[in-house]
Amino acid sequence: MTSTTTEVHGPVDFVLIEFPADRLTGEAGPALVDLVERGLIRLFDLTVISKADDGSVVVLELTDPLVGDGGFSYFAGAQTGLIGDDDIRESAEAMTPGTVAALIVYENTWAVPFVGAVRNSGGELIASARIPAPDVMAALDALESED
Repeated sequence: MTSTTTEVHGPVDFVLIEFPADRLTGEAGPALVDLVERGLIRLFDLTVISKADDGSVVVLELTDPLVGDGGFSYFAGAQTGLIGDDDIRESAEAMTPGTVAALIVYENTWAVPFVGAVRNSGGELIASARIPAPDVMAALDALESED
């Protein structure tokens, strides 16, 4: 039996991206919109969390002015239910006071054809890991400095 792309999903990731509340530039929202519109990712959930200097936490509506200026209002209604109260609580605990964070769950749709081909060939994922971009950049910088 072969797998069609409707039966196959790409890897699903979540990220928690923290921004200093006083330095929001509004660039992240349009960059996320671009990924969705080009079909590279499918957005399942987007939750924006604000943690005040006193440690109090508020889940912001995607249409709130603080969030809307960042272009996230485009994603109003992006709530599948994959992000629960425990996820929000854990995210808020990880945040630094005085920050705003975007908790994003997305499917890597660019990988669907590859996943289908792997499954059709009897392949199976037996290990996976994510290397954070800052770690990759630091490793590449270290290699360049050795040359």
